[in-house]
Amino acid sequence: MKEVIVIGGGLAGCEAALQLAKRKIKVKLYEMKPNKFSEAHTNENLAEVVCSNSFKSNSITNACGLLKEELRLLGSELIPIADSVSVPAGQALAVDREKFSEKVTRKVESNEYIEVIRKELTEIPKDSIVIVATGPLTSEKLSEKISELTGNDKLFFYDAAAPIIEKDSIDMNIAFYGDRYEQERAKDEEYETWIRRIKNQTGSYINLPMNKEEYEKFYEELINAEIVALHDFEKREIFEGCMPLEIMAKRGIDTLRFGPLKPVGFTDLRTGRRPYAVVQLRQDNTKGDLYNIVGFQTNLKYGEQKRVFSLIPGLEKANFVKYGVMHRNTYINSTMILDSTYNMKKNNNIFFAGQITGVEGYVESISSGFVAGIDAAKLFKEQNYEKNKIVFDENTVIGALAKYISTENDKFEPMNANFGILPKLEENIKDKKIKYQKMADRSLEKIKLEYMNKLENDIMKT
Repeated sequence: MKEVIVIGGGLAGCEAALQLAKRKIKVKLYEMKPNKFSEAHTNENLAEVVCSNSFKSNSITNACGLLKEELRLLGSELIPIADSVSVPAGQALAVDREKFSEKVTRKVESNEYIEVIRKELTEIPKDSIVIVATGPLTSEKLSEKISELTGNDKLFFYDAAAPIIEKDSIDMNIAFYGDRYEQERAKDEEYETWIRRIKNQTGSYINLPMNKEEYEKFYEELINAEIVALHDFEKREIFEGCMPLEIMAKRGIDTLRFGPLKPVGFTDLRTGRRPYAVVQLRQDNTKGDLYNIVGFQTNLKYGEQKRVFSLIPGLEKANFVKYGVMHRNTYINSTMILDSTYNMKKNNNIFFAGQITGVEGYVESISSGFVAGIDAAKLFKEQNYEKNKIVFDENTVIGALAKYISTENDKFEPMNANFGILPKLEENIKDKKIKYQKMADRSLEKIKLEYMNKLENDIMKT
């Protein structure tokens, strides 16, 4: 074998390809864009960020924040790129999605060990080491081959993306800048300073307060709005982490007020009191002229999105540059098929990576691509692969995710990074922040003591 084949130029595929190239292994990376696009992709670049532009919290007391820190320490190629194109988002890491994809594409295409082949691959090569990272929107022809290979074609769920609007079309006489709880932390004598600061456009989010009457009018129109019909949609395989707003709303009139529209931590400048509900807008690009509506993943028809979302105070004249969409995501039954290196149990030369494995989220996809990439390199170079493959400890988030997708589970469903999949601490700690800090310390100690040098040595040997 002269090279490793990576199918799919998303986040997982690009991370895997760059890890292989770092170890001086030639890679053929197949990406069907721009010759063919899925229903959710529009950008010709690699590593397209489709849904939210948020990579979630940077705090290590948040499981996704801890996973990002693990990946930084281990030598991820994509997380530092995300850091370099970040936009204001409080404690979260949000990216300028266009710049992120552009920088990843340049890094991949300029790498001497990677050949990017822009064509749809409809077969999985049998005589090469292959990483299948085609994502949850795998083309129909390749999906059929994957189903034949894995013996399963029934796992899927529906995912959704939020709309994006132009900042200049937001009514800033109603909207205000600021991060949650920032106002409530301000002391009385600092109030005037705080007012001046938010009017000078500082803070990570633009906030749109709603009173009870405004909220209830919006709610009634939302739950009665027309949605886009989908095949088999009546089955309602909806991923909880990306629940369409209109479906969430139908669970009860106050559901949104305890979810994406929760008013806790804000003061309505029009009344001086906590608002009844708050819609948040997060910066979507470095220039700061585009904002996405946080938590507004939706399957409403485009005209209905314009009509219903324009009822939100401050968005009456909003100019929508991109409407929300919903699409079906497919994933394999990894618990029966893969081991904890994302390698097939019965087909040793094939790895899977990304959301098709059942990990859910940008950072989680990058982590699976990282593991598949470094272990595919081990398989390519070393005769005793089983002895030398790298399996991450379950006390790390990267290891816990790999264990989750490779442990038999009759109720398997997509999984985000969370502390619930890590082993419990020996001591019983009720304070969540202290408990998560100790779990984070345990994880990072494992990464530093057991894996960093090992991976660095592997690269130095090449």
